Amino acid sequence: MSSNIRWLLPDGVDEVLPPDALNLEFIRRRLLDLYGSWGYEYVIPPMIEFLESLLTGSGSDLDLKTFKVTDQISGRTLGIRADITPQVARMDAHSLNQTGITRLCYAGTALQTKPENMLASRAPLKLGAELFGSPGPDGDLEIVSLMIESLRTLGVTAIHLELGDVGIFRELMRNVELAEKDENALFDLIQQKSVASLKVQAGQLGLPAKLCEQLVRLPTLCGTSAIIEDALELFSGAAQIEARLENLAKLYGAITDRFENIDVYFDLSELRGYGYHTGIVFAGYIEGERQCIAKGGRYDDVGEVFGRARSATGFDMDAKALLGVVDFNQKEGKRVLAKPANNSATEKSRWKKAAELRKEGYIVLESLAEGQSCDLELTNKDGEWRLS
Repeated sequence: MSSNIRWLLPDGVDEVLPPDALNLEFIRRRLLDLYGSWGYEYVIPPMIEFLESLLTGSGSDLDLKTFKVTDQISGRTLGIRADITPQVARMDAHSLNQTGITRLCYAGTALQTKPENMLASRAPLKLGAELFGSPGPDGDLEIVSLMIESLRTLGVTAIHLELGDVGIFRELMRNVELAEKDENALFDLIQQKSVASLKVQAGQLGLPAKLCEQLVRLPTLCGTSAIIEDALELFSGAAQIEARLENLAKLYGAITDRFENIDVYFDLSELRGYGYHTGIVFAGYIEGERQCIAKGGRYDDVGEVFGRARSATGFDMDAKALLGVVDFNQKEGKRVLAKPANNSATEKSRWKKAAELRKEGYIVLESLAEGQSCDLELTNKDGEWRLS
């Protein structure tokens, strides 16, 4: 084996070097401080769990992304977390079991068998917030607002927000008896926005004419807030869908009242997270960047499998996706060379002075390699330490 191969990392698995490592830590600290100021309590879920606990209620998509290993103690299959949201839902339902509203936040590395997109890491640093026990529009508004504030607090000003609701497609499928493979086929075509193929597929399945029209037009319902009126006309008489559309309109109004310089785009065929999301879904984009920076949605009753069903909504982001995108503008202190002194008395005072300088924000080094330099040097003149 050549020495080059020994140091190769798997595709999509990365090491983080200076200064990116410090920038990631800056993101983590800044966002956890923000979440704390909103009342979200910090939790640390385990990196690995029994597979059935890790995947319960999360849908098949997460199963495909999860690394599996055998526990050498119990002999059972373990999963390395590919997402943290289901773990936090378990903690709320089982470990904490609090009454009323619970707000939790987290920051940790996940591991995925496949990246979410070609540019993403398979070991994302996930930061997020989850809101439990708030079933109405107020909960959706709070969590979407917190996602926007997360980007704003990192210096992002121009934000593109995408809004949708997976519940619309769920309502359309509720009153028809389709095999799982047929529903999945419709789902895939809607995601691809393949209107022609969708029309053929819906016709082959013998669906009612009105439902066929609604499914075929669903991928076209994307754009500005004006599409809400088009959707209300298309789904007229479907009370559950009308209520969801009205909720989206209210959320849009509240978000645009709260935030300036935010572009809101609607996509009613966006079924991201359909495996376990039940209502509003949303995503945040930064101007000039194609990949989604943060995403989330409502996932009511996922905790039922852990013993308690209740409303839930949340979001997360991969901090690594912000590297090279956000201008961190972190000011590094000036570098000072403070060589050890020759006698113990002078050395003691030098040590104290170096400690004072570090508290003041200087970076104090006690030695340099050949070719390296510092901005300043700590020298002793007439018994007094000075920077020169």
